[in-house]
Amino acid sequence: MDNREAMGSWLSGPREALENAGADFGYRGEQLGLPESGPGSIARPGRRIGALVVDWALCMLIAYGLVTHGYNQATGNWALLIFFALGVLTVGTIGCTPGKRLFGLRVVSERGGRLGIGWVVVRTLLLCVAIPALIWDRDGRGLHDRLARSVEVRI
Repeated sequence: MDNREAMGSWLSGPREALENAGADFGYRGEQLGLPESGPGSIARPGRRIGALVVDWALCMLIAYGLVTHGYNQATGNWALLIFFALGVLTVGTIGCTPGKRLFGLRVVSERGGRLGIGWVVVRTLLLCVAIPALIWDRDGRGLHDRLARSVEVRI
């Protein structure tokens, strides 16, 4: 291997270096039995982040206008509480928040079907903590999804 190949694999990351060495990782969601693309496939990070931004903006707007009547130090705390309630109520009942629905996403159980209310509470609580959502596996699922045995898929 010459230095250019080593530098290229370093810049591209360990996954590409291993794939160039012959490792086959498959596509995101293959281990879970999900399709590679289209409805039912694993949601991509861009859509997930977009949905999170929409949900957070909605919660901030509610906290700003209805709870604190303007922006002050408590607005962010109220928004987080509203975000938790929004996540538990909407994901627990219809499987998606307003932001997820806007971006064509849904939260389902690893086995398919609706996620149980206990797992929805665990997932939403971990999402509010934020750190578990920043740790992803090779399928692109956050630690909060793995611990709650859930998958965010495209509708």
